[in-house]
Amino acid sequence: MNQNLRINGERLLSRLAEMAQIGATEKGGVCRVALSDEDKVGRDLFIEWCQAANCDIAVDQIGNIFARRNGSNEDSPAILTGSHLDSQPTGGKFDGVYGVLAALEVLETLNDHDITTIHPLEIVSWTNEEGARFAPGLTGSGVYTGVFDLEEAYACVDKDGFILGEELLRIGYAGIAAPGGRSIKAALEIHIEQGPILEEEGIPIGVVHGVQGMYWYDLVFEGQEAHAGTTPMERRKDPVAAAVSVIEKIYQLNDIYAPQGRATFGDFIVEPGSRNTVPGKLTVTLDYRHPEEAVLRTVDSEVRSIVDAESETRRIKGWVDEIWYMPPVTFSAECIAAVQHAADQLGYPSREMVSGAGHDAMYLAQVAPTGMIFIPCDNGLSHNELENAQSEDLIAGGNVLLHAILELANPQVN
Repeated sequence: MNQNLRINGERLLSRLAEMAQIGATEKGGVCRVALSDEDKVGRDLFIEWCQAANCDIAVDQIGNIFARRNGSNEDSPAILTGSHLDSQPTGGKFDGVYGVLAALEVLETLNDHDITTIHPLEIVSWTNEEGARFAPGLTGSGVYTGVFDLEEAYACVDKDGFILGEELLRIGYAGIAAPGGRSIKAALEIHIEQGPILEEEGIPIGVVHGVQGMYWYDLVFEGQEAHAGTTPMERRKDPVAAAVSVIEKIYQLNDIYAPQGRATFGDFIVEPGSRNTVPGKLTVTLDYRHPEEAVLRTVDSEVRSIVDAESETRRIKGWVDEIWYMPPVTFSAECIAAVQHAADQLGYPSREMVSGAGHDAMYLAQVAPTGMIFIPCDNGLSHNELENAQSEDLIAGGNVLLHAILELANPQVN
């Protein structure tokens, strides 16, 4: 295969800029949360581009979009590549969408040069990766791989009472194909790092060997509503007081597992939510991550013990609802090697990495050989409107994806 082959960088950057106008925010980011009107517009535009590139389109029952380019051996399993188009409410222009549009650029580059791969190629855009509207995230890939039940996914409700299955129908992306079962030889996902390591070290390519594991919890504290002015502090059954102490203890617990442990309390739901009423109930979300499963299991046990003990001390009810668990993932040696070979052949410095963020590749790795490529992002910033990536890094990543896919799609016969 031609080692001088490169993607059309200007086309990739232009498409990224055009997609960023859908749901654009004042600070330069995007709000294109899953199954919103903006998500529909982004999906429609992506399909329009794929059809112009002569791809066959399929949409499954959870709304995952597959765009297929035929290979010379149509009976052989496909090479799958892609990511997601949905964003955080105040998200960036590259999280997810870069992986989808870089995949499209790879296919169009092959079209431009009349290159036919042996294995078919498929781009995928997964539904509700972010989990910002419907929890948990990674819904599309989770249903595809059998981790989540389709009907249970349909029943997910957002904060405003909208139901995932109904929203999927409303925007016209409840497909007819049953999720899963596609024949996949290997899968690659390219993504901005969402962390500072590559930028700080001046390295354009991260060869991702796996993803750290994670727990999502709701920590629930149920006390007693009371008047803010007349109820003495010692008489209160205050769920906030319990939660504050629990949060402090969990931070202290996480210090034991530094620097790899990650504890995040991302959302607080206070009921009834009145300024002059001691709350009756408080729900706090906890996202906990670590690359070692043994540590995750230990922290899980400790978190439950902390909540139980503090609830008893504060004379309230407290419990832990486990929303989601994803064990650490190790990627395919074949896919890792293809990415490393591509970076080496193209002359891009690279380093091995473990992803701190969750990605659809985590679930896909359960059903197919899978790998990931990272590129730097400015200041390691993501899930933020100021998220940015340099043009040369976006293009370098696209070139590595192109050559890694060519290696996987055209295996050498020894």
